[in-house]
Amino acid sequence: MSDQQTAREFFDACETGQGWDVCKTWCHEGATFSCQADALADTTTLAGYTEWTKGLLGPVPDGHYELKAFASDAERGIVVAAAVFHGTQTGEGGPGDPTGNTVASDYVYMISLEGGKVNHMTKVWNDGHALRQLGWA
Repeated sequence: MSDQQTAREFFDACETGQGWDVCKTWCHEGATFSCQADALADTTTLAGYTEWTKGLLGPVPDGHYELKAFASDAERGIVVAAAVFHGTQTGEGGPGDPTGNTVASDYVYMISLEGGKVNHMTKVWNDGHALRQLGWA
């Protein structure tokens, strides 16, 4: 399986809320995560991030991604995915009662692979903008 195919399968599993039990299929044990966003400041592993994403689909049950671009940089062992997360907070969870607000939040993943498996992912995301759209900030 190519790095791009591995990253694509991981991306889809992560973004559809399948959690670490499924996502670990494409990852090294102990794979790391980083994001310069307050909402994810304490999340440092891909296991933690994939569970966070899974949990987001509780308050935003119709949450889904719209993939905008998916590209490989073989020289650096990186796959880049650009997407928009869409959804409406109609479910329980989040910081309060359902707001009925919708979100359309741009984000980018830089997925690093080593030996055919994901070993690190960086997320570029404006959490403040997304949380304000949902009425959570």
